[in-house]
Amino acid sequence: MIDGFIENNRKKPARIRAVDVFCGAGGLTRGLEDAGIGVALGIDIDPACEYPYNQNNNATFCLRSVENIEPSDLSEAFDGADFRLLAGCAPCQTFSSYNQKANVEDKRWWLLGDFSRLVREIEPEFVTMENVPGLEKHDVFEGFLRDLESGGYFVDFRVVNCEAYGIPQFRKRLVLLASRLGEIKLLTPERFGAERKTVMKAIGDLRPIGAGEVDREDPLHISCALSGLNMKRMKASKPGGTWRDWPEELVARCHRNESGRTYPGVYGRMKWTDPSPTLTTQFYGFGNGRFGHPEQDRAISLREGAILQTFPDDYKFISPGKKVNKKTLGRLIGNAVPVRLGEVIGKSFLRYVEDL
Repeated sequence: MIDGFIENNRKKPARIRAVDVFCGAGGLTRGLEDAGIGVALGIDIDPACEYPYNQNNNATFCLRSVENIEPSDLSEAFDGADFRLLAGCAPCQTFSSYNQKANVEDKRWWLLGDFSRLVREIEPEFVTMENVPGLEKHDVFEGFLRDLESGGYFVDFRVVNCEAYGIPQFRKRLVLLASRLGEIKLLTPERFGAERKTVMKAIGDLRPIGAGEVDREDPLHISCALSGLNMKRMKASKPGGTWRDWPEELVARCHRNESGRTYPGVYGRMKWTDPSPTLTTQFYGFGNGRFGHPEQDRAISLREGAILQTFPDDYKFISPGKKVNKKTLGRLIGNAVPVRLGEVIGKSFLRYVEDL
């Protein structure tokens, strides 16, 4: 059994009970819970995930590598469930389009294989996985599909535009659902009941702050300071524009070179009337992408990034009084499964169960 596993706030067994492997700060777990699925356990090797996961969800966090998880460790978590769901969103950086070349020596490359091992040994009724679209091109994903199909699973996988599901972000993700009980499909945006959401609708009502300032009531609503030069660049930036809009003297030397002119996706402002660009783990930095606030002269704050990832406005990421580490929290937020996408996945399984 997992040491310290406890039943948290579950008054009756859920029809579907889930274990969230590679749970991170809890984006997928929160989305599954919002849909009505009981999540018993979240597993991750990053200790920074423990506080936000436990504080915001009804599940229990386990600090352990998936390599060291055995089926017997999860038996209590699944106890009493009518249907068991094993969710696993393996770290995606090695498959990301931001990487010029996938590195097969990167340990993260093989974590999907460990997840597949758990599926084979536990044989849950349902499986789900979310990752970057680039994973689809690699042998490790083909092997995962073969394992599922040989295990008797019906599989549906597709690349989805998160914006179509009412997530205020242009973000493409590979989503897989699998069932041992018959054919299964992810809900369409229409069946889910999605409504388009813009940056304005998502973060337009947050209190204004300046570059380098923090909101007096929310320590996560904090923005990075800007140098004098970058403040000039920020003021010269247009919503939806790029550094190409700047006067020549503000353009970075690397962008003046012929090779640099093909990289317009940095030093830009978001547009109020559109979803945001894809958030990375460094979204809090003006020079790291099109992460400038649409109106205020600063990059978006950590809280704004979390909201664009559809975390609730009051989601707790750090304990009271603890110093904000932008790099750590940027990683947790940027790597998360958008909560609303987790809800889409959860409702897809629940609708499926209703129709059995």
